[in-house]
Order: sequence, then structure tokens, then C-alpha cells
Amino acid sequence: MPFFRSILVADDEPSIRHVLTLVLTDHGYEVRSVADGEEALRELSARSYDVLLCDVRMPRRDGLSVLRQALAEHPGLTVLVMSAYGSQEQALEAVGAGAYDYVQKPFKPEEIVFVLRKAEERERLLRENRRLRTVGAAPLGGILGESEGLRAVLRQVDRLAPVNTTVLITGESGTGKELIARALHERSRRAALPFVAVNCGAFPAGLIESELFGHAKGAFTDARTAKRGLFSEADGGTLFLDEVGELPLPAQVKLLRVLQEGEIRPVGESRSETVDVRVIAATLRDLGKLVERGEFREDLYYRLNVVNLRVPPLRERREDILLLARAFLGRFNRELNREPPVEGFSPEAEALMCAYAWPGNVRELENAMERAVLLVDGPLLVPSSLPERLWAVASPSGASLPVQQPGSDLSLKRAMRELEESYIRAALRRTRGNRTRAAEVLDISHRALLYKIKEYGIDPDAEAEKG
Repeated sequence: MPFFRSILVADDEPSIRHVLTLVLTDHGYEVRSVADGEEALRELSARSYDVLLCDVRMPRRDGLSVLRQALAEHPGLTVLVMSAYGSQEQALEAVGAGAYDYVQKPFKPEEIVFVLRKAEERERLLRENRRLRTVGAAPLGGILGESEGLRAVLRQVDRLAPVNTTVLITGESGTGKELIARALHERSRRAALPFVAVNCGAFPAGLIESELFGHAKGAFTDARTAKRGLFSEADGGTLFLDEVGELPLPAQVKLLRVLQEGEIRPVGESRSETVDVRVIAATLRDLGKLVERGEFREDLYYRLNVVNLRVPPLRERREDILLLARAFLGRFNRELNREPPVEGFSPEAEALMCAYAWPGNVRELENAMERAVLLVDGPLLVPSSLPERLWAVASPSGASLPVQQPGSDLSLKRAMRELEESYIRAALRRTRGNRTRAAEVLDISHRALLYKIKEYGIDPDAEAEKG
């Protein structure tokens, strides 16, 4: 599949236009031809082209004039010029004005293809350099986190991004599987080409094949026109199949053919089309169990599951909770025009957020932050701004905490501090003062534990003796 897709040929000789159209179409390009410079400029304004291949000498508007106006109006256009014997000086002038190269007539068709391939390689390198400059200065795919579990996933992303291997991303709802898929695409050689995402569970069984593979006019009752499918939209780039476990069996058969042969067949068509697409799939369902129940093809499962990336749930990366919460807080301050902005979190709110299991993962945390920014009155987010479900704190083992019934003192702030301190002391007693183990038991970072020990004036050795 060529890097460039569409070429406009401008030449006043019908035989040249005819030969170039046949040769370039045979090499996979979409070709349109016009007979003079005025037509070429109108055509460039009417639709998008990757390459303009034009003669230096043409009636009504010469090639140099067309070149200058075309590059001024379409800066990303690649221009190649053709020159007959005796017009080489004009061809060199065209290169000086911005043309990539020139070919002298008469030429062999393979000469044109060779020059196009060189131009494609140059453009590919330019786009890759621009992408690396952009990506290198930003967090990977916009993904935030310092936990070892997330870092392990991102290390795998860096290794897998440059290759075309199919990847299956697994994890609970709301963990950010699409962000990981986008990071794979953005770090790949396909980054300048489309990333197309589709939720396989969002379409009725009868429509998903048309959505993925396209359909011919009249293929079914409502098919009044032909339609390109998402595989065609993603050609050259990446297609992200979210919730791939929801695909009906007939669509699974077609997907398997794409992965094996690189071909699609639109619904109602008799001929197949070649596509170059990297497939990344994601699911929160256990595909192995679906295979056992006959609901998912075993051969497709193995084709998709070449590499499995498991995105850890938020409860396994508690070090990232406050980091993410602060990022969401800043975002919603801006989006909701919060004045004055919420500056941060009270210690009690932080304790609640770090103790909560977040079954809805990052998405649930994001929604909680949006709600909090809307409801909080002061400069700090406090427990009363958080959803009530966070107040029913659960211990790391899943058992309910032994919260004392409130008496006359209803200070939630004081109660939360006392509860947090009692858990830290209990963890130190259980681990005989081992701070690293105590941090693991409490599901917090070692650094956070040391900070809390200092804040509450706890003597780990004294607690160890009590244990």
C-alpha cells in the first residue's frame, strides 16, 4: 500500500495522461488527470490530493505558475514536474520554487514510480520527526501515573508500538484501555495516519458487519448508497475494536479473514479489497471463557491475543489516585469556569479517596471530581463534596471498617484522622515495625506512610513491641 494515496496529473498530452493513469493506478494510487494548469488549480481547490504531477509547459497556465500557487494554497502538497527536452532550465527553476523533483520526457513509467517512492520516503521521515518531537515532550498518550503497575504497562507500550503485532488489551471498565490503544498508535510508524475506534457492543448484530467492512449499494433494504467501512477508514493506520467480545459470530469470521489475509469484503460485494490496518482489541470479558461456551471463535482468540496488555484497576495503583484527582480538578476548574478555582483537597478528603476501592476506576474518579467541583463551596474539596459511597470506607481486605458510632462530637475531620492513625498503628504492629510491609498492607506508597508516621508522631518501634 503506497504512502501517498491520491495523485493529480496535469498534462496537455492525452497519451501522457492515459499512460500515467494506467501505471499509477496499477501501483495502488488514486489518479485523476486534467489537461491544463487552470483545471489543475480548480481541481486542487475542489478536493484533497497528496501529489501534483504536472508538465512545465501547458496551455492557459504554465507549470511554474501552477506550482507557486498550488504550494501557497496547499502547503502540504508534494509536487513533481515533467519537462520535455529543452525545458530543463524551467524544471530546475521549479525545483528551486518548491517542487520535490523533476522527470525529463520521454521517460519510462518506472522512473515516475521510483521518484514517487523517494518522495514518499521523505514525507514519511518528515512526519515521523514531527511526531517524535511532539510525543517526546508530552506524557505517553496523556496517561498519568507513577505506580509500578502502570509503568510496566507503558514499558510494554514502548516495546510494542513500532511493530504491527496485534494486541489485546484487557482490564476492568474505566481503566483507560482506549488511552493505551491510542498510545500504541501515537508511538507507531502509523501515527500520521488514522486511528479509528469502535465499540463493538454499540451496534445491533445486523449492522456491525456493514459498520466494520462497508456495504454495496442495494446490499440491504436501507442501503441506498455504497458505504465505506471502518477498516477502509483506518487503512494505513490503526483500528481499535473496543469490547471485541461482543462481536457476533458471523462478524468474527470476517474479522479473522482480515487478520489472516489483509482483505475485507463489503456486504453485498463479490470482490475483496486489500487493507493495511493494525488491529488493537480490548475487552473486559474473559474471552477464554467465551471460547469454552462457544460464544467466541478459538482461532480468532489466538489471532487477537498475540500480546496481552492488562491495564491494572485503580485499587492496584493507589499511588496514582491523588495524582489523577489533581489533574481532573484542574481540568474541571477550567471547563466549569470555577471562580475562584478549587485549590486542592482537605486531608480528610484525601484519606477518603485513597481508602476507597474505586470499582469504576479512573472514569469513576473523573466523575467524582466533576461533581465535587460543582458542589464544594470553599477553596478546598472536603468529604461532604464527595459521593456518599466513599464514606462507607472498606479495608484493603474488603471487610468493613469498625467505625465507632458517633457521640456528641460529630467532627468528620477528627474522626477520619483518628481512623487513619489507628490503621497505621495496627499495620505497624502486624508487620513488627516494617515500614515497607506496612505500606503494602495499607495500600499506600512507602513515602506516604513515612509522611503520615511523622504527621501523627507514631513510633514504629514502639508499635512493633505492642505487636
